[in-house]
Amino acid sequence: MTAYQELAAFQHDTEALGAIAERLGWDQETMMPRGATDQRADEIAALEGVLHARRTDPRIEDWLARAEATSEVEARTLDLIARSYNRNTRIPARLAAELARLTSLSQGIWAEARANEDPSAFLPTLEEVVRLKREEAECLSNGDLYDALLDDYEPGATHRQLGAMFDRMRPRLVALRERVLGAETQPAALNHVFPEATQLRIARICATAFGYDWTRGRLDMAVHPFSSGGGNDARITTRVSESDPFNCLYSTIHEVGHACYEQGIDPAYRFTPLGRGVSMGVHESQSRIYENQLGRSAPFTGWLYQRMVEAFGDFGVASPEAFHAIVNRVTPGFIRTEADELHYNLHIMLRFDLERDLITGKLEVTDLEEAWNARFAADFGVAVDRPSHGFLQDVHWPVGLFGYFPTYSLGNVYAGCLNQAMRAAVPGIDASLAQGSAAPATDWLRAHLQTHGGLRPPAATIEHACGFAPTEVPLLDYLEAKFSAIYGL
Repeated sequence: MTAYQELAAFQHDTEALGAIAERLGWDQETMMPRGATDQRADEIAALEGVLHARRTDPRIEDWLARAEATSEVEARTLDLIARSYNRNTRIPARLAAELARLTSLSQGIWAEARANEDPSAFLPTLEEVVRLKREEAECLSNGDLYDALLDDYEPGATHRQLGAMFDRMRPRLVALRERVLGAETQPAALNHVFPEATQLRIARICATAFGYDWTRGRLDMAVHPFSSGGGNDARITTRVSESDPFNCLYSTIHEVGHACYEQGIDPAYRFTPLGRGVSMGVHESQSRIYENQLGRSAPFTGWLYQRMVEAFGDFGVASPEAFHAIVNRVTPGFIRTEADELHYNLHIMLRFDLERDLITGKLEVTDLEEAWNARFAADFGVAVDRPSHGFLQDVHWPVGLFGYFPTYSLGNVYAGCLNQAMRAAVPGIDASLAQGSAAPATDWLRAHLQTHGGLRPPAATIEHACGFAPTEVPLLDYLEAKFSAIYGL
């Protein structure tokens, strides 16, 4: 075997073990009995110890020095393995295992504190998570602590670059929001009971409409919806509120976007560094374009309205047009995952600023709730009424995902670019959506983006698919056109 072949075989097993660790995390959030929390934390820490040892194995350095790439795929594979090796060798095995164990425990503590509206039960754990993430950032940083963590989720991005983009986006978003909220006609919220079992049945129909392969996936319930896995085992989760079916339906479509990206990657890349989504920003581009530009479009909501009437009878909405307006209703709500398209990015900007301050030490965990509530009131004009509607609502900080949040807005920006390019290239998207099929759109996304996995860096992945470098302008133009039409601006 050549050095490249030896390295690829070693990497194959490391990737497979990583998939097992991910499956343990899925189980913890869906099926695991509550009493198993401590035991699962030890299991995950032990497996993380094995993975860290493999990712820092000194033979990797030797293989990298001797390996010769004979194709674009091999060159990119070597680049990604080298990147992983260089990052992991900077993190002590003790820290890697401690982080894995603590964030596994923290997840359960957070879930209970959230359910009980009891921040004091969680803050000591969050303080420890932040302490360890600061330590990890110090190991990885060449200057900026937050950028060191951000690079895990969006390689090459910096907080200055993202902050500048947010500064360009905020004025147009806020101005459009004010025009929308000041419009004469405002859609009313739904006022009906939507039984859980029926919601889940329609959620499965929606997942199928967007091309989710049920032979390689499954749908379960979770406190915080997520997707997990890839290749032939890409699972999704959702949650249900019987007063708000959109929570379930659009969480499902969102997670289907993630899962279809993973299901769509070239099988030849499986258990290689190319065999997963290239970044969280690109991943979010798939979930957000499925959920918003496609799933909340007038043609698709017209089809969904008929399914809702068939399932629930008269639920107080008189027409497909009224239903479309309700699906896209703009209101300054508390919950990010339920936020309309105008407010969503403002949620992310809030979290981006707060988590950056937490990592740099400008903000301490003991002051986080107060800082959150003050910022939320300033940005949304509403006072946070309880912790589960405030800083306890997201699972990301409990499990140590600092640097993840800004990729949601970056995903929206990427989705805006992809939507513009896709609609210019593919006729008949809306006609197909009106019949309950997203196939023309999802086929284009699969061919132009999903199949390539990690072959190119994030921004290059988007540019290859669209034919132009990513920019926030298509997203903002799309939002202004859409909401001006809905609200008669």
